[in-house]
Amino acid sequence: MSAEYNPYAFIAVLLGASVVFPLVPLLLARWWARRVSPPKPGPVKNATYECGLESKGDTNIRFKSEYYLYAIIFLIFDVEAVFLFPFAVVFLDLPVGGFIAMLVFLLLLVEGLAWAWMKGVLTWK
Repeated sequence: MSAEYNPYAFIAVLLGASVVFPLVPLLLARWWARRVSPPKPGPVKNATYECGLESKGDTNIRFKSEYYLYAIIFLIFDVEAVFLFPFAVVFLDLPVGGFIAMLVFLLLLVEGLAWAWMKGVLTWK
C-alpha cells in the first residue's frame, strides 16, 4: 500500500507559508495599534517627541550635494579596493587572461578617478 505523492503539494505548502508568514505580523500589528494607540490625534499624540523641545524657526536644513558625491566616490573606491586583495594573493599563479582582466579592472578604476577629479568632485569647498 503506497501513498500517492503529489509533486505540487510541496509548492502549495510553500505558497501558503509565503502568504501566511508576512500576513500574521501585519495583522498582529494592526490589531495592536487599534487596541493600544489613541484613535484620534490629540495633544498627547501630536506632542514633540524627538528631544522634548519645541522647534523654533525654519526646520529645513540645506544639505550640500558635495558631501553626498564625496561619500559615493569613497564607497566606490573603497569597495573596489577590496577586490584587489584576491588579485594580490594569487598574483603569481594567475593565467594571462586573469591578469588582463585585472588590468582592465584597474584601468576602469583609474578612469573613474580621473573623471571624478576632472569634474571637481574631489575638491572640497
